[in-house]
Amino acid sequence: MRSIILPLFLMASFVLSAQKNIYENAKFDELSFEHQTLAILPFLTKLNLDEKLSKLELAELEEREGYAVQNALETYFSQRRKKKKFLVDFQNAKDTKAILAQNDITYENIDIYTTKQLAEILGVDGLISGNIDLTILLSEGIPTDFSILDYFSGASDYGRIGIKISDGITGKLLWKYEKKINKKTGKNTLDLIDQMMKQAARKFPYDRERKKDRKKREDASN
Repeated sequence: MRSIILPLFLMASFVLSAQKNIYENAKFDELSFEHQTLAILPFLTKLNLDEKLSKLELAELEEREGYAVQNALETYFSQRRKKKKFLVDFQNAKDTKAILAQNDITYENIDIYTTKQLAEILGVDGLISGNIDLTILLSEGIPTDFSILDYFSGASDYGRIGIKISDGITGKLLWKYEKKINKKTGKNTLDLIDQMMKQAARKFPYDRERKKDRKKREDASN
C-alpha cells in the first residue's frame, strides 16, 4: 500500500507546485487576442559548477545549456502542435537563430534588446524566453539514483527554471512558470521540459482545452 501512496503523494505535490508557481496576466485574452506566432529564444543560463573553469569555458557551457532548453521547448510544442493542441504556431528554432544572426544578435548580447525589438526583428507576435540556474549540466543528464531522503533534505536540488511569455507589441509579461529542478523533474533537458509542461498543460494559456474551459465559465456566469 505504501508503494502506491508515495508515488501518488509525490505526483499530487508536483501538480500543486506547478499551479502555485504559475502567473498569468489578468489581461491575457485582451493582449493575446491576435497572436498567431510565437518565437522561442535561447534561455539565459547561469551555471554554478563545482569544477574550476575559465570564463570562456563557462560561457560556452552556459550557452549550450540555454540552447538545449530552446530546442527542448520546440520539440515539446512541435509534438503537441501535430495534435492541434494549441491556438498559436511556433517559429522554427532554426529560423529564429538565423534571423537573430542576420541582425548580429548573439547569445552574448541578446539580453540588451527589448521584447518589442526582438519580436519586431523576428516578425512574431510574442516571445517565449526565460532563465535557468544550474549546479549541473542538465543537457548531459542528472544522477538517476534517488532516495526519498534526498527529496526532503534538498540534496537532490539542481537549480531553478523560469519560463515566460511576453507580448511582442506591448512587451508586457503575459505568463510565467517557475520550477525547481531536482532528480524527480527529469533526467535531462528534454525530459525536464516535457514533464514540467505536461504538469502545467491545463494552465498553459494557448491550450485549446483551456480556452474551452474559460468559455464555459464565461457562459455560465452570464
